[in-house]
Amino acid sequence: MSLSNTLTSTGSSNRDTPDPNLPLDLPPNAGRAATGVAIVLVAQLMLVLDMTVVNVGLPSIDADLGFGPASLSWVLNGYALAFGGLLLLGGRLGDVYGRLRIFELGLAIFTVSSLIGGLAQSPGMLVVSRAAQGLGAALAAPGVLALLTTSAPDEAARNRALALFAAVSSGGASLGLLLGGFVTDVGSWRWTLFINVPIGIAVLGLARRFVSETAPRPGRFDFVGAVAATLGAVSIVWALIEAPAHGWTGARTIGGLLVGAVLLVVLAITERRVAHPMLRPALLRNRRRVGALAVMTLVVGSQFSMFFLVVQYFQQVLGFGPLASGFAFLPLTLAIFTMSRFTPRLVGAFGHAPLLIIGTLGLAASFAWLSNVGTTSSYALAVLGPMVLNGASAGLVFMPVTSLVLTGVEPEHAGAASGLLQTTQQLGGAIGLAVIVSVYAAGAVPGAFVPGARAAFLTSATMAFLAFVAAFVSLRPRRATATEPAVELAEAA
Repeated sequence: MSLSNTLTSTGSSNRDTPDPNLPLDLPPNAGRAATGVAIVLVAQLMLVLDMTVVNVGLPSIDADLGFGPASLSWVLNGYALAFGGLLLLGGRLGDVYGRLRIFELGLAIFTVSSLIGGLAQSPGMLVVSRAAQGLGAALAAPGVLALLTTSAPDEAARNRALALFAAVSSGGASLGLLLGGFVTDVGSWRWTLFINVPIGIAVLGLARRFVSETAPRPGRFDFVGAVAATLGAVSIVWALIEAPAHGWTGARTIGGLLVGAVLLVVLAITERRVAHPMLRPALLRNRRRVGALAVMTLVVGSQFSMFFLVVQYFQQVLGFGPLASGFAFLPLTLAIFTMSRFTPRLVGAFGHAPLLIIGTLGLAASFAWLSNVGTTSSYALAVLGPMVLNGASAGLVFMPVTSLVLTGVEPEHAGAASGLLQTTQQLGGAIGLAVIVSVYAAGAVPGAFVPGARAAFLTSATMAFLAFVAAFVSLRPRRATATEPAVELAEAA
């Protein structure tokens, strides 16, 4: 079966489709394929964990290396900036030169830079190593989805692999807090980086044995598009990261956003003219795909309040330490993974739209619920319920969105589509964090956490509700036109 058929069948939501969880006759290579899927998912988990695993160790990093409050944030932002800015480039490189090859190159860079970061003796050395980790992640991550679809032997396995990918991607951040709290408490913050080294070496040693390479796609590389996409994304992510510190009307913020917008216009013009575009314009002509990307951006943006605000609430108001804060996030992680077990069957039975509508409304409700936390609230009464609701709702959203974005993508553009999906995740996170921090700061009272938190949580609820609107509008069935793929009607259930 071709990759285009693979991707199309992955996104199908026809109610007549066989239940993806029912047993099927296993192909001869099913064992090898299952091992390949597991290896790729381990790599994806490691990449996602690194976005949050160092969070709870930041005070220790500051004490050891002497960052200072102004520069400490770049331990996180250096990774986010390189990761978000280079994803489109990483996806296209995989399409052109082979996805397994670029996946291995990215993972090798990520592993080596993790070792260097763990050995860092100065702030500059750590920030540079974190940026190098982001580069490695940007090269490796876009190939993960394409390798998952090519490694899975049948439709049921592909649906399960997509659900696991969604669970790992959405639940990995909270697992990172748990792991970071544990290794920081029992050892050192350096082990939040060292722990990647044996995992990376193991994945690199096993990947080629169990994961098949994709055929390179010969053709002239779109250098102008690559530069415009990379610098445009970097400029926008940098501006959004800096917005809370310099203000939304500050020269740096506006200048960065304008430069990014100009470069994206250059990208759009270039991609219409070159024979082998960096990002095929047709990918953004599909109403359902654009709607799914909008949902992903808004949902990921709203979720950042869960990690930025709730971690502070645990430590500043409830008095939790790093390890206790990590364990307090376990209900969120378990809810995501549990719901993801059922999502493939629910997509097959009801289609994408109901899951996205219910999931986004559930996310909005969870943030509205969290806005009621106070100084006398308890974890069990004020946080546990909304956290479980949030995790279950997120588990309903991420797999259908991923499926919709990849549906109908030609083989030679599968990596670019995966890079586009993950770029929207990074941009959504940067936008969400910048907005939430700004709203929180506007209502904050020095020395008190709660006053600014209510408005910030309600801002996340608003983002989740806008995701509901985007899902409702973009996934409504409508008549096919001469320029619209018929697959949209088949998926409209």
